Amino acid sequence: MSDNELGVESAPLTPAGAAPRTARPAHRRPATGAARFGSWWWTLPALTFVALIHYAATAAGGFYAFTDWTGIGDWNWVGFDNFRRIADEGALGGALKQTLIITVAFVIVTNILGLGFALALNRTLKTRYFLRVVLFAPVVLSPLAVSYVFRFIFAQEGPLNTGLEAAGLDSWTRTWLGDPTWGLIAIIVVMVWQQTGLAMVIYLASLASVPIEQEEAATLDGAGPWQRFRFVVLPNLQPAVAIASTLTLITGLRVFDQVMAMTGGGPFGATDTLATVIFRETFSFGQFGYGAALSLMMFALVLGAALVQLRVTRARN
Repeated sequence: MSDNELGVESAPLTPAGAAPRTARPAHRRPATGAARFGSWWWTLPALTFVALIHYAATAAGGFYAFTDWTGIGDWNWVGFDNFRRIADEGALGGALKQTLIITVAFVIVTNILGLGFALALNRTLKTRYFLRVVLFAPVVLSPLAVSYVFRFIFAQEGPLNTGLEAAGLDSWTRTWLGDPTWGLIAIIVVMVWQQTGLAMVIYLASLASVPIEQEEAATLDGAGPWQRFRFVVLPNLQPAVAIASTLTLITGLRVFDQVMAMTGGGPFGATDTLATVIFRETFSFGQFGYGAALSLMMFALVLGAALVQLRVTRARN
């Protein structure tokens, strides 16, 4: 009895040695406009909020930089008068210098400490996971709350001076936040204390991608710890260096919370930064147009510095 009579369909015969034919995949039709729209329409609410809250506010601030608006009532178009006033009065002179001092010290110290902690807690230490959590914990705290805590520590009758007096180091006590030099140093200390953990995590993530075989080969060739770090580890850390240095650079240039909470810009403007000058001119003196011009110049400074930093780091890579 044949297969057809039994109701069984026989497979098509193929020549000897030939591979059996497989079914062709169904031809996909190109996605229609509605299908393409449906793949990203869910991002529209987030994009709308970002555009309205961030970009629209930024554009409005850029517009008011060319007006004499006081925050209430009408405004007049004044063109570049606000920028000429900034140049004539030198409102950003001392503040710009202090901002750059804070930024340079903050970027260098934070990245050196972050890299050092990352190297120390990378592989060998048994308590490295606990120490990573301890060092990263300050990052998640509010900068304003941290600044008020350190303001209490650095106060004239605070724990720092009290501890120095108890140790017999009365000559070391001083009005930390009332001194122009030590006020800047105190601000830098607070910023470094809070942000070192973030730099450490960035470097730890990059260290995890360094091939162990390269380090072992360098050790067999007689390379010491410094040579292994310089010629094996550091070249693999260049992307992390770019990210960490750029983030700390931006944070340093726009420092505000620490200054306002600890010194308020004093004494006599010795710890003022770009952000505190903008805040004072805008909200204390009600010169919103002038403050917007200062903000626009600060935005250009931060953007330019970040682009230069990325370009320099990319060239090194």
